[in-house]
Amino acid sequence: MGDGGAGGTVHLLCLAASSGVPLFCKSSRGGVPARQQLPFSVIGSLNGVHMFGQNLEVQLSSARTEDTTVVWKSFHDSITLIVLSSEEGTSELRLERLLQMVFGAMVLIVGLEELTNIRNVERLKKELREALSGFAEAAGTAFLSLVMSGRVVAATEGWWRLGMPEAVLLPWLLSSLPPQAARDYPVYLPHGSPTVPHRLLTLTLLPGLELCLLCGPRPPLSQLEPQLLERWWQPLLDPLRACLPLGPRALPAGFPLHADILGLLLLHLELRRCLFTVEPSGDKEPSPEHRRRLLRSFYTLVTATHFPPEPAAPEEKVEAAPQAPLPRACYLVSGPEEPGVGWRLVALQSGPRQLLLLLSPQSPSHGLRGLATHTLHALSPLL
Repeated sequence: MGDGGAGGTVHLLCLAASSGVPLFCKSSRGGVPARQQLPFSVIGSLNGVHMFGQNLEVQLSSARTEDTTVVWKSFHDSITLIVLSSEEGTSELRLERLLQMVFGAMVLIVGLEELTNIRNVERLKKELREALSGFAEAAGTAFLSLVMSGRVVAATEGWWRLGMPEAVLLPWLLSSLPPQAARDYPVYLPHGSPTVPHRLLTLTLLPGLELCLLCGPRPPLSQLEPQLLERWWQPLLDPLRACLPLGPRALPAGFPLHADILGLLLLHLELRRCLFTVEPSGDKEPSPEHRRRLLRSFYTLVTATHFPPEPAAPEEKVEAAPQAPLPRACYLVSGPEEPGVGWRLVALQSGPRQLLLLLSPQSPSHGLRGLATHTLHALSPLL
């Protein structure tokens, strides 16, 4: 259920909105699945206060205690999701996005019609438990793409045009499945086709590299495999094999990157693509997992308080009232703001691009914007 802070606990509850019957409950501590479960009385109370508000035409969306944040969200008057988090620095926005992704994952597996017309709660509970056990992460959507170690590294325009949440959920789904030479997997698209299933076909070209197709009833997998692999992909296997070691770094070999950079996230808001790595250089502290948590938390903070998540549509710009100028850059020190102490995080917005950097404690605060600007110019040809 995402990257939790050290010792932080997250509880995710899914209930039938009409009856309050729990469909599944998941817990994690520090990002690791935990057996600790909330008592049924607590689950009932959390759902009860939400339903009480709805009966009075009051929408309860979130609440905070001294050490816990709670977010409620209902979907199609059928499913209610509740998340409780004691992770340090968590926000309602991050938890709401988590609930949206969880519901998208449910639609991806069983379809919207099954979720909005729950006829057999016990059967649905069984299906969701089997499907969601691997959904600490989930997947994205498209027509044809190459996925390397859970990342989309190349795709057709059709794949790139498909929006949220499919673009995130499908690669996550692939990374949660056991390795197979080929798959023919039925999926529903939460945004594009929530009631009619599509076929997600995958062919393993090399270990860690899969060819993924999203299609209808045809072609059969038995016909697709020899045609594509032998005719189109066999000549490319050697170059692709040479690219596999670059997967974690996500940058071309020899790409000039400042030695202080420990991780980066580059987003192109118009193309809806990103470049992300927490392994740009050799072994340094903190660990890749810790770097990932720092960057994700910083991204949540930046998009919630400083930068808009995506550019406004042209008609919105004309009709909207004048607003104060948006910031172009911001930075954060994780820990004491002293020379050589605390990880440096800096964000820069330039046109459709946003760049977030995680830097070593040795990087001086007064040079962060210049370093980020130089890095953005160097990365722009890649995205």
